[in-house]
Amino acid sequence: MTAGAQDMTRPDGSPLRVLVVDDEVNIAELIAMALRFEGWEVTMAHSGSKAVSAAKETSPDAIVLDWMLPDFDGLEVLRRVRSTHPVVPVLFLTAKDAVEDRVAGLTAGGDDYVTKPFSLEELVARLRGLMRRAGATRVEEHSVLRVGDLTMDEDSREVHRAGEEITLTATEFELLRYLMRNPRRVLSKAQILDRVWSYDFGGQANVVELYISYLRKKIDAGRKPMIHTMRGAGYVLKATE
Repeated sequence: MTAGAQDMTRPDGSPLRVLVVDDEVNIAELIAMALRFEGWEVTMAHSGSKAVSAAKETSPDAIVLDWMLPDFDGLEVLRRVRSTHPVVPVLFLTAKDAVEDRVAGLTAGGDDYVTKPFSLEELVARLRGLMRRAGATRVEEHSVLRVGDLTMDEDSREVHRAGEEITLTATEFELLRYLMRNPRRVLSKAQILDRVWSYDFGGQANVVELYISYLRKKIDAGRKPMIHTMRGAGYVLKATE
């Protein structure tokens, strides 16, 4: 599992909801266990009809969808689900490895696929990537983050502290957004690397120190500090007293 996976939540802070659809119960339960370890809320379905019903009931943030099901195939599940949830990310799970099958799934509206046999780490990473991309394009009610006198508009990408506008680079913005979404929570370098630079980042942890220093110069300069170093543990953002 990746270190920062547990930080992904819905805009209101509640766990992300994932629907796992596979007629092989053992595989579905294995995937569900891995996703719950990530802190996500998981619903399982073992047929196409039950998958469609579950999607209506739970409004999932993402679906892991087996290609072959006992009543109708994953493509039909996708068609029916998309009639009520047009933008939900779908990760196909299939034993088929022919190029035309993959193309068919993606053309029909699937967002990505993992071919059996698969590693749970890869499946989780792919799913996280899908949900991040969906979150970047989905309109959210809570687009303004606030911690003390620091505000961030996630849509306009404007940042202010005490009313003064602060200009950030794209990476600085993502780092600050992660800190602001987790106020008063100590975040390790590994978690920050995973969330800001993605799960396959191969760099050194000192890049985190570097960008934290950049942020401090812009956010904390001349003011009471909000970004604190917890030695041996990581970093935490706190509102000033």
